[in-house]
Amino acid sequence: MAKKKQEEASKGSPAWMATFSDLMNLLLCFFVLLFSMSTVDAEKFEMVVASLQSSFSVLPSGGSSIGEGELISSGVSQLKEFSMFFEQFNSEGEQEEQEEKEKELKEEYEEEALKESEKMAEEIVQETEGYGIQNQVEVDFNAQYVLLTLNGALLFDSGKSEIREDAYPLVDKIGAILSNYGSNIIEIEGHTDNVPISNDRYENNNVLSMYRALSVADYIRSITNLDSGLLKSSGRGEYVPIADNGTPEGRARNRRVEVKIYNSYNSN
Repeated sequence: MAKKKQEEASKGSPAWMATFSDLMNLLLCFFVLLFSMSTVDAEKFEMVVASLQSSFSVLPSGGSSIGEGELISSGVSQLKEFSMFFEQFNSEGEQEEQEEKEKELKEEYEEEALKESEKMAEEIVQETEGYGIQNQVEVDFNAQYVLLTLNGALLFDSGKSEIREDAYPLVDKIGAILSNYGSNIIEIEGHTDNVPISNDRYENNNVLSMYRALSVADYIRSITNLDSGLLKSSGRGEYVPIADNGTPEGRARNRRVEVKIYNSYNSN
């Protein structure tokens, strides 16, 4: 009986090695994907490389690390720009973190400034009540300043910028209140309605409002020791109305003088 010819073993690596190689490649891709979706510093990435080397032998001990050599593992070339990309990736993460910190600091700054303005407004309201002028002065505030609003009809005759004689006591009391804030910037603004004006002294409402603010500022300088460099005046004319100019009541509200006392956060 003839002997059965023995089958020759197939050449090349066993089939299981191809499957194992595919599995290792998928595992490597998985970790690269995790890296691309997170912010990792160089030290942490080196720890991952070391873990792969010791646990799975994916990267032999002779392979060079990211950022130092030319190979990630034996036979796999490293992208020359990868280290630069990695640094840029970290830089963007740090920039976002810095922007978030700056945003938090800005919000905290504004919150503290608003608290100071609120405290100032409460003190001023008490003072207006003590002087008995609470019905002649409106008090409001925001994160920048405390706002005192005076009705223009109480201070000036129609079409004029000189303070009325009977308004001096009111302005005296306003000056006494402002004296408590000598280190703060104080700005006095004049406002008018939109009814046109034109005479020998004032070309338009803008000029009239400027002279009215200057009259109040000059008088306050004369009765207080406030730093003239911190006391400003400006005319806004008809351009910043707070009521409807289509009604007599609205126009009366728009004819006003505003005194802004800036808090310490906004007086630098």
